[in-house]
Amino acid sequence: MLKRFGLILLSLLLLGGCGQPLATGKVEKVGLLVPETIDDQVWGTKGYRGLLQIQAGLGVDVFFKEGMNSQELVEEAVKEFDRKGVNLIYGHGNEYAAFFNKISGKYPDIHFISFNGDARTKNSTSLNFKGYAMGFFGGMVASHMSETGKVGIIAAYEWQPEVEGFYDGAIFENKDMKIDIRYVGHWDDQRKAMDVLDDVLSEGADVIYPAGDGYNVPVIEKVKDKGFYVIGYISDQSDFGESTVLTSTVQHVDDLYELTAEKYNNGDLKSGNLSFDFQDGVITLGKFSPLVDSEYRKKMNSYINTYKDTGKLPNQ
Repeated sequence: MLKRFGLILLSLLLLGGCGQPLATGKVEKVGLLVPETIDDQVWGTKGYRGLLQIQAGLGVDVFFKEGMNSQELVEEAVKEFDRKGVNLIYGHGNEYAAFFNKISGKYPDIHFISFNGDARTKNSTSLNFKGYAMGFFGGMVASHMSETGKVGIIAAYEWQPEVEGFYDGAIFENKDMKIDIRYVGHWDDQRKAMDVLDDVLSEGADVIYPAGDGYNVPVIEKVKDKGFYVIGYISDQSDFGESTVLTSTVQHVDDLYELTAEKYNNGDLKSGNLSFDFQDGVITLGKFSPLVDSEYRKKMNSYINTYKDTGKLPNQ
């Protein structure tokens, strides 16, 4: 796995001296660690876009490092970031919470941010997406559009709340719907995901929810070739084909990056575990395919607006 080190300079004028606060706030420089690559067109790409939004919004230098998938690699990367004057580090995944819990005490002037984990130190924060509701609404659409009465979920791990949500939403839409749930056991194992996809399609599923990162796009491409449907994941994936992607369950990681960096810059970012959902504007459904009838789209939008206002899903 490539472990390259990226530097993006916002200005030709370098700030004098590492560790000197900017006049605009607390953020000095920002670092990003990703476990695989920023080029996956899904999760990693979202994180990189968020880094660019921070760069543009706050006017600071930003760095990124790929292939950071072990405690040893993370520790070495943090040392490099620290030497360069970085004081806000994003670990782009749930594994980074544990990595940061072990080392954050050594770097009291750096704030560490991870995703969907358990931050336990005073200078670390975990940003947790509430995936159940987005999965629920995605499952409703899948169930509504299925012609075979069977939909498939190809998830990375059993703990993903969007998987349970998708199942419940599909059953709410059609109590007789059959849901085939399979687990890859990794976010990025394309070979296993494609083997699982073959099995799910052979069992009759005609709408697939590929709830993973590195295998998401190839699954969509193969489902498209078969003439079936997909519910996109993490990004609005309608660009892969409106006749294939019915809608997407979107987590706006890039916007959340910018939001949390601004909060830190203003001295308002809390440590510990923070949760975000539709109400915060960082989770949405993506663009609907024109194949989804307009009346059903209106009904879905009404359900989503009700959830935003009341916190209640249509089955509650």
